[in-house]
Amino acid sequence: MAEKLSVSNGSKAEKYQTLLPQIKSLIAGEDDLIANLANVSAALKETFGFFWAGFYLVKGGELVLGPFQGLVACTRIKKGRGVCGASWERAETLVVPDVDAFPGHIACSSLSRSEIVVPLLRADGEVWGVLDIDSESLNTFDETDARFLEELCSWF
Repeated sequence: MAEKLSVSNGSKAEKYQTLLPQIKSLIAGEDDLIANLANVSAALKETFGFFWAGFYLVKGGELVLGPFQGLVACTRIKKGRGVCGASWERAETLVVPDVDAFPGHIACSSLSRSEIVVPLLRADGEVWGVLDIDSESLNTFDETDARFLEELCSWF
């Protein structure tokens, strides 16, 4: 993949099946983490039209905003706070159909209605960051998203 994505018009699974090999090819040729995270954020937003897609990286005991596509976001998140902090603390993917129903949700934007957060894990299981994706619609994310996004995150 150079500078252009081939985007499928099919189902959600078909879109991921078309996108993931392109992302894998893109990041395989680049060793700069920030460049790869930036391109992955852009590819996800372009393919799915997500409201917000990006990464938070663990630094100094907090999640710190990394590369993203979307509106201005929260800069720092403490472990256990909000969906991102909870995903970090639990070291597991969280699919939130309605962010208003999630205890302690951090509203970086009041337009966000549903969210998925996937932890980035080292080989020993330590979380070193999270992929955070928000939607302006309720119930956007499901097990299909979780499965494909967990595969994508395992490549870093």
